[in-house]
Amino acid sequence: MAFNSIDTIISFLEPVNIYALSGDEGYKEQQLGKHIDAYDENFPDIEQADLVIVGCGETRGAGRQHINTEAPDAIRSAFYALYHWHNEVNIADVGNIKTGETLQDSYAALKAVVSELLQLNKRVVILGGSHDIMLAQYETYAAMEQIIEVANVDATIDINAASVLPADYFLMPMLTTEPNFVRHYNHIGFQSYLVHPAMLETIDKLGFDCYRVGKVKESIEELEPVIRNAQLFAFDIAAIQHSHAPANHLTPNGLSGEEACTLLQYAGMSKASTVGIYGYLPQQDKHGLTAKQISHMLWYFAEGMQKAKHEVSTDERNDFIEFKIAFADIDTVFLRSKRTGRWWMQLPDEKFIACSYRDYILASQNEIPERYIRAVERS
Repeated sequence: MAFNSIDTIISFLEPVNIYALSGDEGYKEQQLGKHIDAYDENFPDIEQADLVIVGCGETRGAGRQHINTEAPDAIRSAFYALYHWHNEVNIADVGNIKTGETLQDSYAALKAVVSELLQLNKRVVILGGSHDIMLAQYETYAAMEQIIEVANVDATIDINAASVLPADYFLMPMLTTEPNFVRHYNHIGFQSYLVHPAMLETIDKLGFDCYRVGKVKESIEELEPVIRNAQLFAFDIAAIQHSHAPANHLTPNGLSGEEACTLLQYAGMSKASTVGIYGYLPQQDKHGLTAKQISHMLWYFAEGMQKAKHEVSTDERNDFIEFKIAFADIDTVFLRSKRTGRWWMQLPDEKFIACSYRDYILASQNEIPERYIRAVERS
């Protein structure tokens, strides 16, 4: 990483305290704390990193005042203690965004740091902080005029224009401000009884897709293609049932801890260059279980990254099994990766999009997969 780049972002960051995170015990050679290049006394070597962690404990957007970044450090404490299995994924940790004088100052600092890291082709995990930080996450792409797909996991849909709190309405400016750079938005895991019907209608009118929590739990593998094409991925821990994430006081229901880990593994295998995990409040946690849950999600994200390193482009046909299918007078091609087992299907413009085994089965039964229809409509 060039000196100028370090100089640009370091003024926005506070280092972590490795010994405080480990309870003054340090880490064993096999633990992640020994393998993560963290900004403690010295700034990490970003050049060698595949994944960069950034903490942003800002919560004023949800109406909570604070002066420190305790949430990211609580997650780090749990994550660093896990065992290191993914030798092909180098992780750096650049510390925490300094809390700005205003909420907008914190947003601006995060955007500056993430923008520099993206320009260096690094994948970034943001440890929040309230969910409205996702707006700053998006604005990083908007500033670069990069058109993206978004996947957002949350029990609610945050477009409540009647609220004065950004955490309740930030999706509206993100999805409607012009010029807009969201090609497609997927909302995953919403719970119907927490969502006003008009909010779903708004999302549908914008041509975007929503997947209720029951659909996710019924066939979670169908969400892998949804997440695969996303450049921006976000996860609010309110989507996880209280018993698996005690810091979630919104609802007792939702995704299980294992399902949350599966979605993060999908994100690791995806195109997502930024991942935000939001909504964690340590003071609402019980025995640090939610921090541990999030740390497991991060571990599975790294596992997904390692799997993705072995995937190749669909142009490399020798690494795929090819299926030529005709359905509803449409000739198309399905591809299945020999390396990861993932599926793609060809659109009329001959481009391939992510799909599932179920889409292939439907097509082989002369039915048009809904994913195919939606993709053609958007194109």
